[in-house]
Order: sequence, then C-alpha cells, then structure tokens
Amino acid sequence: MFPGATASRTDAAYVVVGAPLDISTSFRPGARFGPERIRRFARPFDDYDRRTDLRFSDCSVHDHGDVRAWDDAPEYLSWLAGELRDVVDSDAVPLLLGGEHTVSSAGVAAVDPDVFVCLDAHLDLRADYDGNPYSHATVTRRILDGVADSDQDADSDGGSAHPDVDEAIVLGARTGSPGEWERAAADDVTVVAPEDVAGFDLAAAVGDRTAYLSVDVDAADPGFAPGTGTPEPFGLDPRALRDVVRTVAPRAAGFDVVEVNDRDDGQAASLAAKLCREFVYAHADAADD
Repeated sequence: MFPGATASRTDAAYVVVGAPLDISTSFRPGARFGPERIRRFARPFDDYDRRTDLRFSDCSVHDHGDVRAWDDAPEYLSWLAGELRDVVDSDAVPLLLGGEHTVSSAGVAAVDPDVFVCLDAHLDLRADYDGNPYSHATVTRRILDGVADSDQDADSDGGSAHPDVDEAIVLGARTGSPGEWERAAADDVTVVAPEDVAGFDLAAAVGDRTAYLSVDVDAADPGFAPGTGTPEPFGLDPRALRDVVRTVAPRAAGFDVVEVNDRDDGQAASLAAKLCREFVYAHADAADD
C-alpha cells in the first residue's frame, strides 16, 4: 500500500493504481518493479507538508493495488483504461504508477484531457519502434494521433485508441529521431528543452484546459535518478520536476509517474514517490481554495 493511502475506495479523492507493464523496454528492463519500489521508498516521508499545511493521510488517498500486466499490450491497455475510467467515474483522480511509459495512453483514455503535459527525456513521437506501435517509445504519438490495434476497431474496443488531445507539451526532452523532431514541429506539439523549462510559462501554456500530467522519471538527469530504462544525460534536477508538478496539478484530472526500475539504490523510486505526493498536495490545496 502507498504509505498514507488510508481512505476507503468509496471515500477516495485520489486512487493509486499500479501498472507494472514491462514488455517493450528497449535498454534496461525492470519497470515491472516500479510500482512496488515507489510504494516502498515513500515509506520514510513525513505525513505533513509544510508548504500546503496538509497531511497526506488526510487527503483521501486510496491504493487500489496493481493491475497485473500480461504480454498483450493492446488488450492490457484496454483493460487498464477501464479500471482507470472507473476511478474517474467515481469523481476521483487516478494516480498511475508505472511500469513502462506505454501505460500513460490508458490514463489519457480514461481522463480524456484537453492537453497532455509530459516530463520526458525522449520525444516518444515515433509511429512505431521496431515495428511495434505500442512501444514505450511511441506513447506521445499514440496520445496525439491514436493508434488502433490492427485486429480491432478503434472506436469499439474501449481502449486501444483514445480521445484526441489539443496539444502535447513535452518538458525536458533532449533526444529523438529525425522523424520525431519533424512531428514535434507540428502545431499540436510544444517541446521545451531542459535548459528552458525554468523560464517557460507553463501555467499560461496550459491555461484553463484540463490536463493529464505524466512524469517519465528519465526526464531527471540520471545523476539524480539512475534507476530507469533509458537514462539520458543533461536532464532536469529534481526541483525542476517538482515545480512542474506543482504548476500543473491544479489543472490536472490525472497523473502518472513511470519508467522506474530496480537498477539503482532507490533514487528514482524515491523521486517518483515524492513527486506523486507533491501532485496530491498541490491538487488538494488548489481544491480547497
């Protein structure tokens, strides 16, 4: 159980859902261990948050546990989207713990936001990776364009495709293929390099639109979070990620943190757990205003 997640399912304002999918990782596997490690490394955190004057245990958080993953990505994403849609239909905010970044498409399908805000080292705008349109390297492209399973109808399977979003705002990206950079030049994508994140007016960019916030932990420089599948140097420091989460949380209807694995001493999991709590504090504080 996520520490401090003491609310019952019926009373919850936030629902933690683990999604240990780990089938398309292209370098270092282990994202299947992410949900458990994030929960574990959240244990030492104090319950009280000085900035918001809130206690995490008073924020009505419930831990649903993990949605067990299997090796059929389209089917799993459809099932996961249904689980998350149940959370949304109960007027709660899903807090998705990955697992590989592919699971974010299920979160977006459930929430149906106007804008997808993503902290990520990679553009993830490939149409496919090694022929796989469900790779973790394609998730932002899927969210923008929708990619249906070839054997199913995109409008009837409940999750293989997802609603359109107006825009993807990718913060901290520093690598991508030529085709991805070409796709990133379109009007529905905004890419902010790591060195420009601090000066970017993110609140104005999101505006009054409903957001879904995704944190790929590899947005952080690997010196801070080495436990991830595809580490990429020259990234963001943890405070930059925290500031993004605090800025977007009041406008977000869903949140995830993904791509944590077991290849470090807990640095990535600790950062992920703290960002999840920062999201809850910022979202709950804004709701109380």
